[in-house]
Amino acid sequence: MARGRAAGRGASLMWHKDRMVAFDLETTGVDVEADRIVTAATIGLGGGGQPVPYEWLADPGIEIPAEASAVHGITTDHARAHGQAAHEVVDQVTEFLATWVRESSAAIVGHNVPYDLTLLDRECRRHQLPTLHDRLDGAPLHVIDTRVLDTHALPYRRRPSEKQGARQLITLAQVYDLSWDEEAAHGCSYDALIAARVAYRIGTLAHMPREQWPAKIRSARRPRFAEFGGLDLAQLHELQVKAAAEQAAGLQQYFRKTNPDAVVDGSWPLRLWTGE
Repeated sequence: MARGRAAGRGASLMWHKDRMVAFDLETTGVDVEADRIVTAATIGLGGGGQPVPYEWLADPGIEIPAEASAVHGITTDHARAHGQAAHEVVDQVTEFLATWVRESSAAIVGHNVPYDLTLLDRECRRHQLPTLHDRLDGAPLHVIDTRVLDTHALPYRRRPSEKQGARQLITLAQVYDLSWDEEAAHGCSYDALIAARVAYRIGTLAHMPREQWPAKIRSARRPRFAEFGGLDLAQLHELQVKAAAEQAAGLQQYFRKTNPDAVVDGSWPLRLWTGE
């Protein structure tokens, strides 16, 4: 199954058609340093192969706040009754991702990936398990983040409404003409799949003549999809490292108009571990 990209045997310049593993978590909250995994999904797909979906339900070992349950629908009682032990889920999810990276040079794809990868990293450390990087055995980690790509490609798009942000996954689905199921949304398998489909649409636009773009994309202010064309996964990854840092710096500058102490972390695709 391995494709040998790291060894230089025919690295693909059509990155959106390569094998990917879509990844998403639903959690107890939004603090990557303290919150826990409730559900996780990984879907191996693309590259001419059949989809390989997995989903896990964990008992996180702590109470799931009502605010989190309102988003993903999993209560503390349900997780305790039906979920696997947290350390088992963390170990299995991390090993699944590492296996796809090692054996098929798959890129990990998701939306706002630093959140999911950082929280998974911290869960590994919490349970004294090897991290994703520990398990790669030297294989390069390539990540595709639809939030970073979309922000770079269409930097001037405004939010659709006061309640819906410009970079929410639902917004990207609408921009790239993907159907959206509100009942399935915020389930990790659904969100992972939509992120992979958005990545594919962005890659398709990057390799398509501008005159063939949909009218709403063609008429957007200064679109930059072409910058993603003709790249292999390593080059695309490096572009996102720089783009994420630039986007964070711009957001921090905006926030400091009202809060001089505002800090936006531009680390990508993983926030650095600074603990013991």
